[in-house]
Amino acid sequence: MPTEYALSNVWVGLGIVGILFAIFYYVGYMASRKTVSDEDFYAAGFSIGPVTNGLGMAATWASLATFLGVIALILRLQVPFVYLWIQWAISIPLLTLLYGTSLRRMKAFTPATFIRQRYGKTSTIVIVCWMILIMVMYALGQMIGLGRAFELLFGVPYNTAIIVAGLATVGFITIGGMYGASYNAAFQMVVMTIAMIVPMGAIMKAMGSSGWWFPPLAYGDMVPDMIKSIPTFFDMKYDYRWYFSLIPAFTLGPIALPHLAMKVFTASSVKSARWAVVWFALFLGLLFSGTYVVGFAGNFFTATTGKVIAKADQTILILNVFYNPTLVAAFVMGGAVAAGLSTIGGNLMAIAGLVGSDLLGIIAPNMKSSKKMRWGYAALAIGGLLAILMAFSPPKFLVTSILWAFGLLATTATPAILLGVWWKEANKLALIISSLFCGFLYILISPHVFPSIVVGKGLVAALGMSGGMVTIPLSFAMFILMSIAFNRMAVFKAYTPTLADKKVIDRIHGWGTEYEETRYNGITTPIIISIICMGIFCWGLVPWT
Repeated sequence: MPTEYALSNVWVGLGIVGILFAIFYYVGYMASRKTVSDEDFYAAGFSIGPVTNGLGMAATWASLATFLGVIALILRLQVPFVYLWIQWAISIPLLTLLYGTSLRRMKAFTPATFIRQRYGKTSTIVIVCWMILIMVMYALGQMIGLGRAFELLFGVPYNTAIIVAGLATVGFITIGGMYGASYNAAFQMVVMTIAMIVPMGAIMKAMGSSGWWFPPLAYGDMVPDMIKSIPTFFDMKYDYRWYFSLIPAFTLGPIALPHLAMKVFTASSVKSARWAVVWFALFLGLLFSGTYVVGFAGNFFTATTGKVIAKADQTILILNVFYNPTLVAAFVMGGAVAAGLSTIGGNLMAIAGLVGSDLLGIIAPNMKSSKKMRWGYAALAIGGLLAILMAFSPPKFLVTSILWAFGLLATTATPAILLGVWWKEANKLALIISSLFCGFLYILISPHVFPSIVVGKGLVAALGMSGGMVTIPLSFAMFILMSIAFNRMAVFKAYTPTLADKKVIDRIHGWGTEYEETRYNGITTPIIISIICMGIFCWGLVPWT
């Protein structure tokens, strides 16, 4: 018998969401009073402490998809999804270790700030355009989810829900800038963690688990009954490449997400940024462990009660309606809304930084910072409105745009950042060619353009995983090999890294004015990496089972 989410008292849900939005607007208003410069607007004055930043990172990372789409995937993929989850979770620590704290030393607003200093204006425009496209796709996925959440919560038509949810969201984010986004995200992380974990204790107790007191880890006594009910739950069901392809697509992609990198850049110091990652791992670990428990409980619920969850993305809501009081179920929906808002806030702040700081820094370098900041506000609002308008009738593939965007970002931007930070030979022209060629190739071989030439098939293709296994290693290999070749050809001398470009690398790694030519300048390791990448590229082209 199909089961769907429905609150018995809509006014309870309205009251909870209303209270949450009142808090968000208050925080945004107070933050606006502190925003007097571009450093305040884009980076919260580089003043955010480690705990607040760790909460904010986790909130920005744990989007509405955590409450809806991720749990739906666990319900359908069952235990193999844990591998997807691990790849996502390790991206932020890698971001911080591989380049985040290095760029924090140069007080960057976005990763594109580094791209400009390292590669110049043309390369920056290419990377910024890719990042803006990806941020709009990301925000669109969140906006669609918010519309669905408001539709479920209040029983209003989807288009009406999109307008209400979208305008209310864009409003408080525009008012608060990065100060508001940071403090609101920290509060939203607390709300969503409580909403994810605490009600699950009551649900697990009702299901007969003795580990109900700590849902994220203490559900083991339910496993024997789960195996009896669903013998294949813990089986590895897919082609080995299904699991391997998660590394390029879902680890390397998020590493370059500008809205996540900007959280690292807001830290009050390099030490603070590193400690923020420790707090991030703790907070996100709690939330994602809770997420997996909800997926586990959803499968258990279906297997033991005979009730079919009609819409997999409503799993956590249905479980709470079935087992918990209306007030608790409404609070859980409030947690889902908070998850969507935190990520949209990060997306829109990234668009503001990419336009107001990076693009205008190239187009109008002499413009006053106060005027650039106003353009940043405008870009933020326009990006939000664009996501709202596109959400009215989104192309079918954009429903999974959040996941698909990871592979596109890993293809187009991650090589530029990682090689630019760690390798002095990285060439400007090689970056432009590899980014454009592999980016458009990724789009073409996705199932959303020419289904007949898609790499992989089924779910892995739809999520961008299989295509990313081809284009991401190709992008790294092309960038490395062309850089080595172009740097040794007189005809491409204009694109060869200058001494100033190379000094940027030593400086961001903390060497100050102590420059050494041989540091970060070898070609043996990059060549080995490119050979490994080409092997993965060829492996990805072999027909998938």
